[in-house]
Amino acid sequence: MKHNSNGAVPAKKLLLVSDHNGFSRDLIARWQMQPHLPEFTALSSDLFRHASLDVFDLAVAGDLRSEHAMDVLSQLNRGKGPAIYVTAGGEAVHSLRRDFARITIVPRHDAWLDTLVLVAEEVLKRVETSAHVQRLEQTARANQKHAILGKYMVESRHGFNNALTSVLGNAELLLLEVSSLTPEMREQLETLHAMSLRLHEMMQRFTSLELEMQCAERSSQGAMAVGAVACALGE
Repeated sequence: MKHNSNGAVPAKKLLLVSDHNGFSRDLIARWQMQPHLPEFTALSSDLFRHASLDVFDLAVAGDLRSEHAMDVLSQLNRGKGPAIYVTAGGEAVHSLRRDFARITIVPRHDAWLDTLVLVAEEVLKRVETSAHVQRLEQTARANQKHAILGKYMVESRHGFNNALTSVLGNAELLLLEVSSLTPEMREQLETLHAMSLRLHEMMQRFTSLELEMQCAERSSQGAMAVGAVACALGE
């Protein structure tokens, strides 16, 4: 049983684990009042044993058969994603929180549906925030690698230019020796000379980019300084 949200933002995937249809039905009906409807998948405790938790953003369990409850909770507690369990009457909340530390325990009371939906939405927001932070960290690591490569290129540029100038100059001198070169040797030297010129143009472009970046950085720093002065003057 699946229900999809029609919003532009991809719907979150919620797994509902229960041995009573009323649990999933009531939760989905209550969630209809919220602005964002997740995609629900409902399973019994028997089918849950073979389910892959990695594809879901959140798992919610409740109204489980007593003989299966501990197995379901143990599997949820071993999973990597967040999980919520709605207790049945008579269950010791403190013991459940102690034994299944990774699971958020919601005691059943008169307004348990409202509480469950609010807690679930907060958990989903935390999941989204955590995923966003991970993406930023990956971007930062990639940028750091690029920065290291760029620093190496800057530090190596002068030595590379000197070596390139030597190759280019010697190629030009050899091309002047018309009488001593065979047609094949001259063709090879002309290729070497042309490739050296292309490399020289690439390095010139690299130098231009470096200067542009320095100018942009100075302009940005100047704008920040002007803004700070304006703020200090109350403008």
